[in-house]
Amino acid sequence: MTTPTAPTIVFLHGFAESREVWTDFTRPFPAGYRLLAPNLPGHGTHRGPVANFTMEAQARYVIDYLNEKGCPEPALFVCHSMGGYVALALAERWPERVAGLAFINSTALPDTDEKKANREKNIGFVERHGLEKFMDSFIRPLFAPVNREKFTEQRELLEEIGKATPVETIVGAMRGMAARPDRTKVLRNAEFPVLFVAGKHDVAVPFEDSVQQAAMASEAHALFLETSGHLSYFEHAPETRRAVLALAEAVFGKGER
Repeated sequence: MTTPTAPTIVFLHGFAESREVWTDFTRPFPAGYRLLAPNLPGHGTHRGPVANFTMEAQARYVIDYLNEKGCPEPALFVCHSMGGYVALALAERWPERVAGLAFINSTALPDTDEKKANREKNIGFVERHGLEKFMDSFIRPLFAPVNREKFTEQRELLEEIGKATPVETIVGAMRGMAARPDRTKVLRNAEFPVLFVAGKHDVAVPFEDSVQQAAMASEAHALFLETSGHLSYFEHAPETRRAVLALAEAVFGKGER
């Protein structure tokens, strides 16, 4: 049984997701860790008005959430995609709150001009055709080709979560991601261990970029997956979980919790 003083692992979901994506992933975690998984602004059950979807504003929200949960101590952040962008903004502003970072299919690089243009195209598609049609075409390619028929239940979950996300959140989050700066310096200056989990068939985060960034941190760990796309926490859950737990041991140490 965990207590508020137990080592804390914070799970940050990605764009158009919610804390639900971590349910199965975290279920086998050993007792002794305090597991926290907020819904980022506008996502999941967080349905209050959101004035600012920048990564910096979302990082401020996560800090406030942790303070409300009575968690002032450094935590290990496990982050998927946009969650990683938020965690980097948090680590840049509040490095003393970070004990370690695990990036699952995420990057410290900013959007390229092409990626920014694609986000605007996606916004236009949502505004013209609606969120349901967008999600019907958006989720499936995130899985590696070999996995697209294998993880039907997970794909349907992501589509369901995405379709329930307010359009304002979809638009705001896409523009917030497009506006984020290069934060590779956060990796280079990190005084905490960093894990990169990368998929060879990731259509959102180029595999080569992840390989290069994994070498930037002074204490770097990496899990490179030959048959994963952008959703390694689903596509290769056991391997990804083992890598995260190994990082937790490196961060917090072994022994009874």
